[in-house]
Amino acid sequence: MRHILLALAAFAGFTGGAQAHVTLAQSEAPVGTSYRATFRVPHGCGDSPTLKVRVRIPDGVVGVKPMPKAGWQIDLVKGSYDKSYAMYHSNVTEGVKEVSWTGNLPNDYYEEFVISVYLTDDLAPGRMLYFPVVQECEGGGAHRWIEIPTSGKSAADYKEPAPGLKLLPKQ
Repeated sequence: MRHILLALAAFAGFTGGAQAHVTLAQSEAPVGTSYRATFRVPHGCGDSPTLKVRVRIPDGVVGVKPMPKAGWQIDLVKGSYDKSYAMYHSNVTEGVKEVSWTGNLPNDYYEEFVISVYLTDDLAPGRMLYFPVVQECEGGGAHRWIEIPTSGKSAADYKEPAPGLKLLPKQ
């Protein structure tokens, strides 16, 4: 019984106000490694379902590969990078700049959208890296999880903060 109560308490904390935003399942990762970015989308817009989730890929993140999701179409926007990035044993100068999933997520459900990426050595350990997300809903509504904290502020200071990843030193 105690285990059930603990599980219910953990679930209640998971669905609370802090989780009302689009967040990353793993909020820290070392530079110079692969990272599985799992974007948690906990709700739609009011009573409207989510029809599209778009993730902008920040500079210094390369090798982007989205995970297919049954019932959802994936679209990629590709382009040239401002500079060349080292990835494993080669350099890359172009790649995915945005990933979008189009489908239908009723407001009563929660979903995760996953991309595999490589965090280049050009990224600075100790800093936050933000992935702006736009969540489009039926009827034209949207949540724009694109607010990036300025100096001296945190994500908690914003209504629709971008999901953030704390960059750790290379291992």
